[in-house]
Amino acid sequence: MTGLRVVRKSGAALQAHLEDLARLRITVFRDFPYLYEGDPVYEQRYLQTYADAPDSVIVLVFDNDQVVGASSGIPLSDETPEIQKPFQDQGYDVERVFYCGESVLLRDYRGRGLGVAFFEEREAHAQALNRFDTISFCAVERPLDHPRRPQGYTPLDVFWQRRGYRKQPHLRTSMSWQDLDEAHETPKPMIFWTKGV
Repeated sequence: MTGLRVVRKSGAALQAHLEDLARLRITVFRDFPYLYEGDPVYEQRYLQTYADAPDSVIVLVFDNDQVVGASSGIPLSDETPEIQKPFQDQGYDVERVFYCGESVLLRDYRGRGLGVAFFEEREAHAQALNRFDTISFCAVERPLDHPRRPQGYTPLDVFWQRRGYRKQPHLRTSMSWQDLDEAHETPKPMIFWTKGV
């Protein structure tokens, strides 16, 4: 990782980097399995939630002065209702869950251990806050025969399992966005993964 810097920022300090994170989300999430037709206006509104939450975190990867990767996290109590509701329905205390948002990294920087660093930094942040029992994230579920599934595509399940996370079939939600080949937004099924703090 010569020349790369990993920097962790929280709360209002995120504000200066929301544009970078929006740019990375739009770029990286165009690929399978998200196929996201980016919307800068939505991005700014969504990401403002993180800047407004004092205990949120963004882990940034810099190559010199350029942000080439980012990973976010936030107390579940500060997240949107569609993220909170599956946990509430299953009897979780949302005040005791830390939610990891996206990890986005430009293709040229993958395979250098930065995905592990993203999880380590967010987990360290959650542990330092000392009020969480559970760390979670969610991932989109695409059918095996999806027409845009690349040949040889390997999901990240094994990587997540190595980090100690387990898929939770009883924790599900949906999120809506416009796929690259869609004319408008449609709901996408999402499943949560969790681990203890």
